[in-house]
Amino acid sequence: MALFGSNERYLGIDIANSAIKIVELENEKSKPKLITYGYAEQTNEILTKDTKEVRDKAVFAIKKVLQESRATSRNVVAALPSYTVFTSIIHLPQMPKKELVPAVQWEAKKFVPMPLTEMILDWKILEDAEDVSQVPLQAQVSGTETGQLQNPYAEKQTAKITAKDRQKYFKILLTAAPKKLVSRYVELFKEAGLNLVSLETESFALERSLVGRDKSPIMLIDMGAAATTISIVLDAVPLINRSIDIGGRTITKAIANNLNIDLARAEQFKRDFGLTKQQDQLSGQVPKRIQFMVDSVVNEVKYVLNLYQSQGNGNLEKIILAGGSAWLPNITQYLSMVLGIKVYIGDPWARVMYPVELKSVLQQIGPRLAVAVGLAMREIN
Repeated sequence: MALFGSNERYLGIDIANSAIKIVELENEKSKPKLITYGYAEQTNEILTKDTKEVRDKAVFAIKKVLQESRATSRNVVAALPSYTVFTSIIHLPQMPKKELVPAVQWEAKKFVPMPLTEMILDWKILEDAEDVSQVPLQAQVSGTETGQLQNPYAEKQTAKITAKDRQKYFKILLTAAPKKLVSRYVELFKEAGLNLVSLETESFALERSLVGRDKSPIMLIDMGAAATTISIVLDAVPLINRSIDIGGRTITKAIANNLNIDLARAEQFKRDFGLTKQQDQLSGQVPKRIQFMVDSVVNEVKYVLNLYQSQGNGNLEKIILAGGSAWLPNITQYLSMVLGIKVYIGDPWARVMYPVELKSVLQQIGPRLAVAVGLAMREIN
């Protein structure tokens, strides 16, 4: 990490299902400054397939985007999709720092649906009486076999922690990622000649670029090409994450099939009409088809809201949209109407310095690059 405002540069690289997006930021007096950005539409199978052909294709695409954008840094922060990573909030009695690691591993066995020997654990204390450092995601989990680790605090655990007792407990955010997937990313960037500085989840990157210092409860909806991820952030921490297989490409295909037109024309119709009300029959069919698909997202949003409020939490402050579909005409108004919550299009450049003459261009591409911006900001903020 750059110290005392040195001009260290970092690349945020977002490898999505249908594109590779990069943003290069420079640390200028502890503030992120935009150096360059790049984007290449390409189907990526790195998440589902571990073959030389898939890896070579991804490496070639990354190198090409870096070359065309004239990026100079080789320090990379990348993200794992939220749906590939398990997260949970756990509570542990306050204890000496040296006892936290085995205690967290013990509790992790109760929540992580896979053997810990196949996962990499990351944990961060959210509420405590003293500062305890975060264990890096890249750190390896010790090879403790089930049954060998005895939790010395098992008798102190309670099924429900009351507000009165809560101050006696650590509130810990637990994250677990598959070792094989992490290793795949490490090898990918190594072959691309890049230095992988950090690896985190997309939801943390979005929180960093779109929420910042706002501690109120906020929902983030990232509408990508192949999937939509819904997160609820409280006190700058993503507490709930859910993904569904509906994205911009899904909507385009639905329009193409409904009107019997090619995908290019369907994509143009989608961006022209969106969810606006149209008078003629042809253009009226497009908003109806889009609304049908968006309503599937709305149903999932309502489920996440109910899950969040069932845990005794209050109302959301607002909803922030990211992803390429955030600019669908009238989508913010429609979501605000059906959900009864204020909806905004996210601006990941709000905390980044950039040339004023690029403002209009950056605003248009901002939602699509929100994850990459948040990744590049990680080692600067």
